[in-house]
Amino acid sequence: MRSKMGAGIVAGLLAGAAFGVMMHRIFIPSPMGGEMSMMAMMARVVRSDDLVAGWMYLLVNSVVMGGLFGLVLGDRASRLDRGLAWGALYGLLLWALGGLLLMPLLLGMEVFAPLTMASMRPGAWLSLAAHGISGLILGGAFALLVRRRPQDSGTPRP
Repeated sequence: MRSKMGAGIVAGLLAGAAFGVMMHRIFIPSPMGGEMSMMAMMARVVRSDDLVAGWMYLLVNSVVMGGLFGLVLGDRASRLDRGLAWGALYGLLLWALGGLLLMPLLLGMEVFAPLTMASMRPGAWLSLAAHGISGLILGGAFALLVRRRPQDSGTPRP
């Protein structure tokens, strides 16, 4: 794929899909008692109880974050080893910005609530792992998508 932004978008969608599956498996305490999945909490960010809304929110963010990854880190992350490393770091950054700052604020909680509230802490650590894994998927997929092909030798193929 020639465009680093395009490769980032595709890699972001792949990583976002994997992240979404993980978010379905992480449960946290619900404000109304019981438990809810992190995907249900994502839906609440867009003022919905519908998991489809949570998926849409996640995938739109995945496209944007993947595109930004390609634009900002494209040259640095074009080899598989570097793509994996930058992807993991990017995932951790997104956990800090999204999971600890923005999401709590958008849900009416204090920043760092997932770490300061004992009942939410296990979900926060699982979310950190999920962000790291999806970052590895993002960086690895990006590097594979932008992998340079050998120059055509100019001879026609049979």
